[in-house]
Amino acid sequence: MGPGNGINFEHFPPTVDELLAVEPEPYLRRAAEATAKELALEITVLEGTAESLPAEDESIDAVVVAGVLCSVPDQAAALREFRRVLRPGGELRFYEHVRSRRPGFARYQDAVATVWPRLMGGCRPNVDTLAAIERTGFEVTSCRGFGFPDTARAYPVAPRILGAARVVDS
Repeated sequence: MGPGNGINFEHFPPTVDELLAVEPEPYLRRAAEATAKELALEITVLEGTAESLPAEDESIDAVVVAGVLCSVPDQAAALREFRRVLRPGGELRFYEHVRSRRPGFARYQDAVATVWPRLMGGCRPNVDTLAAIERTGFEVTSCRGFGFPDTARAYPVAPRILGAARVVDS
């Protein structure tokens, strides 16, 4: 989901048989298609959005997002859509920047959020993505938080999370 130019395609493990990459932006979609052609992995790049994936119900083993959930217009709708396409036992894997747990830095992110999205393609630096994942009916099975890059002090998207979640039966 949201592969951009396909920079992360090469990092999928050999156990992945097929990858469906959904990219809404035409320029990035063309770049992802070019990247996909260079790799042995079977990759299909399609037009679409996180809120309306071109996939059948319960047809996907895993949804992988990296730097996506900060910029979707409706985070809850995107997460509900991920639940829709995931097979029973499927996983959401995420690497996202998040709202800081440090109150002072969170206030800084709020201030920066007045201009940051206009400069960075809709990216919101102050969203509580982990809470949104849990509110949408996912059970977080692993998650670690860290700053990236290590030397970042005033970079509003430095707080990051890396983890996995499964759909909780409703």
